[in-house]
Amino acid sequence: MDEKDLIRKAKKGDTLALSKLLQQNYSFLVKYLMKVTLHPQIAEDLTQETMIKCIEKIQLYNGESKFSSWLITIATNLFIDQQRRKKREKNWLEQEQALRKMKWNAAIMNEEWTDVLDVLAQINEEIRMPIVLKHYYGYSYEEIGKMMGIAEGTVKSRVSNGLKSVRKELAELEGV
Repeated sequence: MDEKDLIRKAKKGDTLALSKLLQQNYSFLVKYLMKVTLHPQIAEDLTQETMIKCIEKIQLYNGESKFSSWLITIATNLFIDQQRRKKREKNWLEQEQALRKMKWNAAIMNEEWTDVLDVLAQINEEIRMPIVLKHYYGYSYEEIGKMMGIAEGTVKSRVSNGLKSVRKELAELEGV
């Protein structure tokens, strides 16, 4: 049975045809991912994820490209998503470490703003930056807008809404 027949049957729900199709492309996909990831275990894991995604989405295969090309597209997207996730996790960990260091330094200096730091750490940096620039460093809304490349009205809005959020969170912490 050729690949086109297997695809047609697989799309109609024939699990045996789908199984054969995946078996025929498995080693090709693992080899591709080995070259991309340079890590055998990650390549195996991504191959498994790709196969699962293929099973879930076989109905979406339109035949415009080779089936192996479709699988490579799925695998590549999964790999890119994985790399983005790792980068976000790394950035988050670095931010958490920096926050812990700031809290530790504040505690040593007997500064009473560790609760504020906790709350600020939970706020998106697009809102946190204008608050810090306005209330810790005293910049005007116009200056902050120029620094951040946003309109003065946007700065005012972010500071106002951000402070409401900070106050609400601090009130909840004090109520605990």
